This record gives sequence, structure tokens and C-alpha cells, in this order.
Amino acid sequence: MNIETLQQPDSAIAKITLDAQEELLAEAGSMIAMSDFINVSTTLRQGKGGGILGGLKRMMAGESLFLSVFRCYQPNGEIYLAPHLMGDILVYEMMGNELVVQSGSYLACASGVDIELGFQGFKSLFSGESVFWLQVSGSGPIILTSFGGIYEIDVDGEYVVDTGNIVAFEKTLDFRITKASSSLIGSFLGGEGLVCRFSGRGKLFCQTHSPKSFGTTIGPKLPPR
Repeated sequence: MNIETLQQPDSAIAKITLDAQEELLAEAGSMIAMSDFINVSTTLRQGKGGGILGGLKRMMAGESLFLSVFRCYQPNGEIYLAPHLMGDILVYEMMGNELVVQSGSYLACASGVDIELGFQGFKSLFSGESVFWLQVSGSGPIILTSFGGIYEIDVDGEYVVDTGNIVAFEKTLDFRITKASSSLIGSFLGGEGLVCRFSGRGKLFCQTHSPKSFGTTIGPKLPPR
């Protein structure tokens, strides 16, 4: 499986080239084009992270109930995938480690990657974000998306990120929700509110824009239905 990212960073799409007998799982509705000999089906996926319970868990994390499964029976099958929001794409290689993915940032993965619902505690609820994030393990590539550009941070110690700008982070990092400044009132008056304070060693992936903040800004300016 070969994955190329095109049109980065604001309108990125993923071009995946599959060998014969390879399989790709993707968020339902993300395919924009593919070779005509690739077979596509819709599934709840059996096994770990699959079935009705797995699908319902994905819905709780902000993902779709169903997954699209692309199976290639000839060499050099091509699939083009795009996220629902305009933004960037990141390819992360799973090698037996664990990754925590924020709601809405999953796009696709190889069949060897397992996706489970991870409960991040009520500390996430207090931040205004989902308490259910995706917990990814296994081996193979996973494709993540963002709203805006993605940038990578190598955390060694502590690092602070706005809660709405997190795409994913390695499970070796711990986090807690805290106010942006020493004063709670000052944090909210300054527009920062609550932030995520990470600690430990590992990679952290952030997006340049927050979908929630964008919706709050643009919503009142839309014409009434």
C-alpha cells in the first residue's frame, strides 16, 4: 500500500495505491474516485472495534456508523479520499503503539489497524469537547484529517494546546484540562478558556483551526432557513 497526499495543506486529498488482495477501510462517504476494478462494500467491521457495538461506539466519538471497505483484486488499484472539511491530511504509521484520535479526525486505515472507543474522562467534557475519542492500535498506516493545516510537536515535558485544536496524540502522553491563565475569569475574557496541558514524551498533532470556533463564528452570519 502506497499513500500520497496531494493539494496540501488546505484542500488535501489522499491517493492510495493498493496491491492485489490489499484492503483499505475508510470513513463512509470519503471516496471521490477509484479504479473500476476495486470492489467496495459497506460494513460494521467484524472483530476488534467492529460489529454493531463497534459502530455505535464510533458514532459516540463523532464518526459514522458504517465503514467503507475497498478490496483490490489487481495490482496498482487507485483510490482517492477526501475529508468532509477543507484541511490537511496526515499519514501515521502504526507499529504496535497506541494513538488517541480526536473526534472527526479519522479518515482511513489499513486492515491491520484496530479502532476502539477510548474514554478520556469527564475532564474532556468540561473542556467542551467529546469525552469519547478513538483509541487506535495495531500495525499499518492510518490517515488522519484536520480543519486547516496539521503540525507535529515532539513533546518532552509539558506542552499546552487549545482543546479544539487537537488532532491526535501518542498514548505515551498524559493530559489534563486546565485554564489558560492563572485567573479563570482572565482566561475566558481573553478568549482562551480551557486548554489541554500534556505531559510526558511523545508526538502531538494539532490543527490550525477549530471546527467548533469556526461554527460559532460563521453560524450567526448565515441566512435563516
